[in-house]
Amino acid sequence: MNHPQLCSRRHFMHAGGFGLGSIALASLLKQDGLLAAPVKPATFGEVTYDLLPKQPPHEAQAKAMISLFMMGGPSQMDLFDPKPMLTKYDGQKFPGEIKYDNLAQASSKVLGSPWKFQEHGECGMELSELLPHLSKVVDDITLIRSMTSGVNNHAQALYAMNAGRTTAGRPALGSWLTYGLGSETQDLPAYMVLSHPGGLPTFQGEHYTNGWLPALFQGTVIRPTEPRILNLDPPASLAGRPQERQLRLLKAFNEAHLGAHPGELDLQARIASYELAANMQTAAREALDISNEPASIKKLYGVDNPVTRDYGTRCLIARRLVERGVRYVQVLNSGQSWDQHSSLLSTLPKNCAACDQPSAALLMDLKQRGLLDTTVVHWGGEMGRLPVLQNDAGRDKWGRDHNTYGFSMWAAGGGLKRGYVHGETDEWSHKAVVDEVHHYDWHATLMHLFGLDHNKLTYQRNGVAASLTDGQGAKVVRELLA
Repeated sequence: MNHPQLCSRRHFMHAGGFGLGSIALASLLKQDGLLAAPVKPATFGEVTYDLLPKQPPHEAQAKAMISLFMMGGPSQMDLFDPKPMLTKYDGQKFPGEIKYDNLAQASSKVLGSPWKFQEHGECGMELSELLPHLSKVVDDITLIRSMTSGVNNHAQALYAMNAGRTTAGRPALGSWLTYGLGSETQDLPAYMVLSHPGGLPTFQGEHYTNGWLPALFQGTVIRPTEPRILNLDPPASLAGRPQERQLRLLKAFNEAHLGAHPGELDLQARIASYELAANMQTAAREALDISNEPASIKKLYGVDNPVTRDYGTRCLIARRLVERGVRYVQVLNSGQSWDQHSSLLSTLPKNCAACDQPSAALLMDLKQRGLLDTTVVHWGGEMGRLPVLQNDAGRDKWGRDHNTYGFSMWAAGGGLKRGYVHGETDEWSHKAVVDEVHHYDWHATLMHLFGLDHNKLTYQRNGVAASLTDGQGAKVVRELLA
């Protein structure tokens, strides 16, 4: 009968040496207090969420952000990115390849900008004549001429610029910031959305959705006209102590229900919303009321002018909100009003006239109050436009098709460089060719300004640590930093 060869002590030590070494190392690390505690999964109902202010893990330059989002895609070569080649070849056949979104109205004719450009400020930044007010504050802004999101469709481009990827249902940037940092005020929502009298932008709630983050971090939409928040005041019979007693009783019922149903994040959010609503009865009414603002400030924003009154009012309210501790404010347009497939020559000047003065006024006002250093102001849309003519059916119908391969936006404050132009498109303003900034790079840079690491601010979703940039190789664009 054959027996297997017995294992000697020498063979045992040789075979198990590496394993024994790792055990010894772990023992020594634990003895010296250098071994990290094992990660334990949260037990059911253990995780709670709130909007209390949180200290970022790194030094932060920015504390708040105002996003002036221009849904539809402003034409970069007519506003921010002058190209002599377009003027030279105006009306001639475009010599390269173009990816059209709307083939039915496509043409290959180059369309030079009908508007003149001029250098402004000490930095010499070139802007279109359609932006006379922004031209006065160019020394305070960073102009990015090399933005890309890489998908020529409004929905996917919006998802990318607003929520990190080209897929729907993900949390918006404002939700991530309030999730990571909470709010400086407990009397107002941390994330507020100022809508247009004409209605919400296309894809509506996708602009301010919490996605799969807890409902507590969703944007709160403010009506464009009074009453800006419905049902803010209690009935006369409940005002004062009766309402206080009612809210206490309601809180007790809700907390008992939550105790019986741990882990219900929507229920947590609902309890917090009742508490916030009570605080907002005074704070929101005061914050949203501009009647006590000096006449000079209202004039600065263009509140006295019918053309700029609406946008000026909302920009002024945005300043009042961040001044009172709101973390993130969106000022939105209606539909996709910057989507000029046709009538470019009439609608682009109209859009600029409505928002140029208020946008510049917001920067000036924040700066004079010492708030620009800690508030990021962003202006831009989800895409730009193509260098060729669309809808060649008469000058009054001319337009431009979509372009997400090289477009422009500007930002200011909160630790961004001032009087700086970043990146370049090709000679046609078609594709980014120098210092390209992907949408996820922009998000990583924003997170850095707020003292957050875009790779480490995560949320456990289906067992996976999901983030805003979500493994796309995002990088902080250091050249944009002051």
